[in-house]
Amino acid sequence: MALTETTVEDKIEVVGDHKHVQVRTATVIARDGTEISRSFHRHSLSCSTKSGDPLAWADTDISGESTEVQAICNAVWTDAVKTAYQTAMDAAEIYRGYLNH
Repeated sequence: MALTETTVEDKIEVVGDHKHVQVRTATVIARDGTEISRSFHRHSLSCSTKSGDPLAWADTDISGESTEVQAICNAVWTDAVKTAYQTAMDAAEIYRGYLNH
């Protein structure tokens, strides 16, 4: 009776105007080749992140992602998409600041 555990990215989606990339990873447990359990983990990636002091926009580090996810990100995260996302997030930040005063 051999148990095996396999992890596979079984779903990669591009969502919304700002091309967020959602990744679903399945962990499959099998006994003698027959699946007995499956669980999922999801994470999403946006094209840019803000960090540093002072805060500045930078491309999201996708080096830890699979080559397939990296290829999708590189294909859909054009300069226009990055600029639109950063502009929208900066506007939302200004709006939140306005509401808090």
